[in-house]
Amino acid sequence: MKKAQFFALLALSAQTAAFAGNDPDGPSAIQARATTLTRTMAQQTKLDEGQYLKVKQLNLRMLTELDDLKTRFAADPAILDQQLAGAQTRYEAELASLLRPTQYAVYQQARSGMTALGATK
Repeated sequence: MKKAQFFALLALSAQTAAFAGNDPDGPSAIQARATTLTRTMAQQTKLDEGQYLKVKQLNLRMLTELDDLKTRFAADPAILDQQLAGAQTRYEAELASLLRPTQYAVYQQARSGMTALGATK
């Protein structure tokens, strides 16, 4: 279940890369993906300004780590999957510490909705 949620998040970040229109491996593309992801989350969870900045930094770190992991473990899908799951767990824990309980519940509900849509296609 966590893998499906994580891959839904990856799909969302890939979609934001398409909107960015930049080189997908460049720092400006990662920045654009983080901004788009954070804006989406802010709309859903009603982030205040301080939370927005912290969540954007978290998203930037997460997307950078994902790109790094994909590069480092491209030859070994089993290890890549394990490393991605660990990154997802760390991301979720940090995000939970930044959001109020009601905001985190809204985030989880929205994420579950994305997962459900992704699973039906």
